[in-house]
Amino acid sequence: MSLAISWNNEQEEYEIGDSLITMLEQILQKAGEAEGLHEGEVALTFVDNERIHELNREYRGIDRPTDVLSFAMNETGEDEPEIIYELEEGEELADLPDMLGDIIISVTRAQEQALEYGHSLERELGFLFVHGFLHLLGYDHQDEAAEAEMMSKQESVLAQVGLTR
Repeated sequence: MSLAISWNNEQEEYEIGDSLITMLEQILQKAGEAEGLHEGEVALTFVDNERIHELNREYRGIDRPTDVLSFAMNETGEDEPEIIYELEEGEELADLPDMLGDIIISVTRAQEQALEYGHSLERELGFLFVHGFLHLLGYDHQDEAAEAEMMSKQESVLAQVGLTR
């Protein structure tokens, strides 16, 4: 097994094509390699601002849309949603891939930020994806040192797949 993405598109503003998913899979492999992680699955969902606003309010208590949300499977706490596996007939828990967590990206916000920062939407989506992935692994940007470390890791991965500013 290797690192994999299972994805879902819940927005209609931007067509999610095979080339974008292939690029995100490359980003996942590079980010995983950099962290010594070679197996697992990430669930990726593309949404609009309205939906991410709802999720942000419900799970983070923040009443506004954001660009990306991450929900790590290894986190437990009162704010974390309960995770329930629905097994297919004949399937066992051991058959399931190692789910790392969920990444939810607002394509609406990504489009706005790409314009604001003067780069492509693909670069912005790649940035948000690797950012979300690092959050799944426990990275955060609560202070300047942690933010600098996370930014360095993100930019390194993006450079490896040709998504520089």
